Amino acid sequence: MSKPKDTSWKTRLRMPSPSPTHIVLVNPEIPQNTGNIARLCAATASHLHLVGKIGFSLDEKAVRRAGLDYWHLVTVHTYSAFDDCLAAIGGPPPILFSSRAKESFLKAPYQPGNILVFGAESVGLPDAILTAWSNHQYGIPTISKSVRSLNLANSVSIALYKSLEMTGALETYILHP
Repeated sequence: MSKPKDTSWKTRLRMPSPSPTHIVLVNPEIPQNTGNIARLCAATASHLHLVGKIGFSLDEKAVRRAGLDYWHLVTVHTYSAFDDCLAAIGGPPPILFSSRAKESFLKAPYQPGNILVFGAESVGLPDAILTAWSNHQYGIPTISKSVRSLNLANSVSIALYKSLEMTGALETYILHP
C-alpha cells in the first residue's frame, strides 16, 4: 500500500525564513478582491493586514456571502492607521505599489518578511503614505497605454510571487496533481 501524499503547504512551499510575507491593503473597497487576496495569502502562508476604512463588513455572514472561503486559513490583522500596522509588523521597510511609481517592481528590494503595500481599488494609496515613503514605491508596468493599472488582486499576486521568488521561497516548490 502506498503512503498518501503530504499536500500541506510545508511540502509545497519552502519558506526560507520564519518571517512570513505581509500583504497590506489600505482602504480596500471590493470584497471579492480581498477574498482573492486572502486565498493567495492562505496558499503562501502570508499574513493579511487591512488598514483604514474597509469598504465591506468582516462579520462571518458577510465574509461567506462575499466568497471569502479561505478566510479561516488566513492570519488577518486590522488597523485604523498605517503607522500602527507598520509598528505591529516591524521588519524591513515597506514596499509600496502604485500606478504612479517610477521604478519597476522588478527592482524592488525583496527580502524575507517583506511588507507589500497596496491601496484602494479606485484611488490607490493615500498621498500622505506615498509622500512619507517616496523612495519605496514600485509599479507593475502595463504594455498597453490604454490600461492605467491592473486589478488589485492581480497586482498582489504578481508582487507576492516575485517576492517569494526573490527570497528563495519557491526553490523547492513541488507541483501536486
